[in-house]
Amino acid sequence: MTSVTNKQVLLAARPIGLPKDSDWRIESAPTRALSDGEVLVKTHYISIDPTMRGWMNDQDGYLPKLQLGDVMRALAVGEIVESRAEGYATGDFVHGALGVQEYAVTPVDGTVKLAKLDLSIAPLQSYLNTLGIAGLTAYCGLLRLAEPIPGKTVLVSGAAGSVGAHVGQIAKLKGCRVVGIAGGSKKCAYVTDVLGFDAAIDYKADNLFAAIPARCPDGIDIMFDNVGGNALTAALININLRARVVLCGGISVYNATAPVPGPASYLMMVGRRARMEGFIYLDYEDEWPAMIREMSGWMSEGKLNCPDDIVEGGVEVFPQTLLKLFGGENLGKLMLKVA
Repeated sequence: MTSVTNKQVLLAARPIGLPKDSDWRIESAPTRALSDGEVLVKTHYISIDPTMRGWMNDQDGYLPKLQLGDVMRALAVGEIVESRAEGYATGDFVHGALGVQEYAVTPVDGTVKLAKLDLSIAPLQSYLNTLGIAGLTAYCGLLRLAEPIPGKTVLVSGAAGSVGAHVGQIAKLKGCRVVGIAGGSKKCAYVTDVLGFDAAIDYKADNLFAAIPARCPDGIDIMFDNVGGNALTAALININLRARVVLCGGISVYNATAPVPGPASYLMMVGRRARMEGFIYLDYEDEWPAMIREMSGWMSEGKLNCPDDIVEGGVEVFPQTLLKLFGGENLGKLMLKVA
């Protein structure tokens, strides 16, 4: 195939606090010829996730840090337009770590494997939402780590975000009472009226240290934390005996410019003999096909819903789109439409 012009977003500098325009460089370059075992993918949608902020730091995490000048790492879905890889054909739709770019030349077995998608069970963007990083993260953290029991209380921070929305709905499917923490009256109404949580707490208007025991009068059996900070500190004060605290993320502190203190109430874990555990959904990759089958069934039955929050404008608007996450502007799964 003739080379195509590819617009890319590159990491130009490591952010201090919130990423700014000068931390990025947008360039166009021709794609290179494919080697054996590689495909050329035309990107359709790019997932915008809080974990991106950590990839930009000068420190390795669960994935190696990005180097300056690298294409910004991102999960994406797209269509194969050329293939030199056995089992992958032109016209196949795929999911993988394709980066913030219009086209990706990638091996089919990389850091995050290139997976073929079945569009007969869900539309393409669902593989960045319920059947992708958002739903799979919620499923792994809640059902593999927390092991919910019917009738028990689950508290979810970041409840209006894509992961939190799925956690609450799956917990309801398992018979739990679910309370969500979200920012603003609009998001709290969405959490209860659309997602079906039993109650919501507005961290912008409510005092978390008073609101959590008021909404969780029987204590907390599972805390699924996407936020960190005061939400985690206040929740730990109210945990029950043998509670499970699942650490999924800490969006409230990702852009901190000073060391972040741990929760002042952590010693509650001792007296309550509770368990706190962090995880990454990549740890359960072998189980994803079975999880996807189950969640696609819930979707078709109308039991699992998370809206797509799609921003148009192509890769050029990625810097502003990323900031929507940290400003709490998104409702549902934030993604960028490329094609």
